[in-house]
Amino acid sequence: MLKIQAEANVPTEHGNFKMIAISENENDWMPHMAIIAENTNFSLPINVRFHSECITGEVFHSKKCECGQQLDAAMKFTKENGGMIIYLRQEGRNIGIINKLKAYSLQEQGFDTVEANLKLGLPADDRKFDVAIEILNLLEVKDINLLTNNPEKLKIVENSTINLNSRIASILESTKESEDYLKVKKEYFGHFLENNKEEKK
Repeated sequence: MLKIQAEANVPTEHGNFKMIAISENENDWMPHMAIIAENTNFSLPINVRFHSECITGEVFHSKKCECGQQLDAAMKFTKENGGMIIYLRQEGRNIGIINKLKAYSLQEQGFDTVEANLKLGLPADDRKFDVAIEILNLLEVKDINLLTNNPEKLKIVENSTINLNSRIASILESTKESEDYLKVKKEYFGHFLENNKEEKK
């Protein structure tokens, strides 16, 4: 069972956030995180993003994906509008950094992101978003606006006890290096990458 292991208020370049470490065991060095903007009103539907860890994009600013930009955009959005980011420790679509770098090497040979994973004998996407629902339940969040382009994230919320009030798209400029990555997101995974309008449920 997931538990809150620690929490603290952390000032960032995007504003002040409460950061909560959540895991089954307090000795877990890689807990999931809930990152909550200080102006969040829990009496209203809460703006929420499920974000999976990406060390290459977030820490080293890789141009092969838009994960770092998505995290920055979510922090800026929640700072301005209230909300939280559920930060999931699922590096490389949950294949880990070693396999992710192996997949990158295959991509240099012409394979796309899905083909590279499959060639390594790994799933195209092994992330589990049910843990995000468990975290929302732990924090007693019952009504949300989901910041996402991913239909799987919508589906996991719709099949839970959490009320999905609306979807808020997050469309960012692509780079030359990320164009193929985003193409696979759209064509293989069915991500909504057409517009940046809020969709009411």
